[in-house]
Amino acid sequence: MAHNHLNTSAGEASEKNLFITIALNIFITIVQIIGGIISGSLSLISDAMHNFSDAVAIVITFIALRLSKRPKTPKYTFGLKRAEIIAAVLNASTLIIICFFLIREAIERLNNPNEIAGNLMLIVAVAGFVPNVIGALLLKKGSEGNLNIRAAYFHLVSDAVSSIAIIIGAIFIIAYKVYWIDPILTILIALYILIEAYKILKEAIDILMMSNIEGIDLQEIKSVVEKIEGVKNIHHIHLWKLNDNDTHFEAHIEVEDMMVSNTTEIQKIISAELHNRYEINHITLQFECELCDKLDIIAQH
Repeated sequence: MAHNHLNTSAGEASEKNLFITIALNIFITIVQIIGGIISGSLSLISDAMHNFSDAVAIVITFIALRLSKRPKTPKYTFGLKRAEIIAAVLNASTLIIICFFLIREAIERLNNPNEIAGNLMLIVAVAGFVPNVIGALLLKKGSEGNLNIRAAYFHLVSDAVSSIAIIIGAIFIIAYKVYWIDPILTILIALYILIEAYKILKEAIDILMMSNIEGIDLQEIKSVVEKIEGVKNIHHIHLWKLNDNDTHFEAHIEVEDMMVSNTTEIQKIISAELHNRYEINHITLQFECELCDKLDIIAQH
């Protein structure tokens, strides 16, 4: 009961922090758009667009968190936990699209540079940096065990990095009048965000496609299980993640000729081994005796 209470408290804290970060990002967006237009800085305007996408991403994250808490039903027997993974895909995809847009705009600005008010650019960049750091700190803890919140967290981290780059660029513009540094910074920021967003997108798609989990060797599992007394063979294995926290495993277990009641102890041993070694927390086993013709690890039918 205490464990459930802690999870509930953590969830409520995450939702509260999400609300705060939404407000912060809307504020930053307005300030940066106005500052970018007045100063003529493309990197400020691009960062403002990124901040706006952050606000949208966090709204999606909040909705997904709420959906994932809905109870299981006869239609959705797993509940709606994968809403969070879908949200991660949407957030990461949005980041990637924005990156390509920013790179295109920066290349155009390189070909047609314009004068930039460095002092105003610096002030607005600093004003954007502080709320981004606050927002990132608010979501950091929740991002450690949730891919959806991690995607929103990275939105904020990447914005903080962007702000640092813009601050440095503004200083160079003030000191040396090198206006080309603004679009160069935009391209570098976009490339950095693109790489990190791709990692999140790939992980989320792997979960949606029910891929095997990186770092878990099925041959090793086979070796571990078949050493258990009474087990002749394990085959037709399926291993996948429902979301960040729920790892599912199912398999056929061929046992020696025995009473069905005797398989209970074997199931307990297998479940304990898989949980302790690989943190697999949902295990379904089908016990049988010389039932399957093919005993391959992966069923091909």
